Amino acid sequence: MGREIILLFLVVCAGTAGELCISRAMKTVGEVKNFHPAALLSVMLRCIRLKWMWLGLALMATAFFSLLWVLSLANVSLVVPVTALSYAAGTVGGKIFLRERVTPERWAGILLVSVGVILVLVGRS
Repeated sequence: MGREIILLFLVVCAGTAGELCISRAMKTVGEVKNFHPAALLSVMLRCIRLKWMWLGLALMATAFFSLLWVLSLANVSLVVPVTALSYAAGTVGGKIFLRERVTPERWAGILLVSVGVILVLVGRS
């Protein structure tokens, strides 16, 4: 089970870190308001110049391949619920890294998700 724990940690942490990096890159680029092909191409060209975008893509690829690996080792009934910890990691990361405001209701939801994951882990036998 040690290898599975490491892979699940990679799925949650690398995936969440990747999402945070891409979010930061997109906040730098700005809101996409024009969906004409030339305008979308312009946005894409601005995105590929940002280190945050490339770092985010690399981290998300790491999470994806870790997910594939852990799914080959463990039951999906364990893997999928544990990956829900990315909600908690994303909220904490958004608060710290992106300086987002997180409401008490959102924290309560994160607590409920985390308790659910703990219940899945405890009953994994």
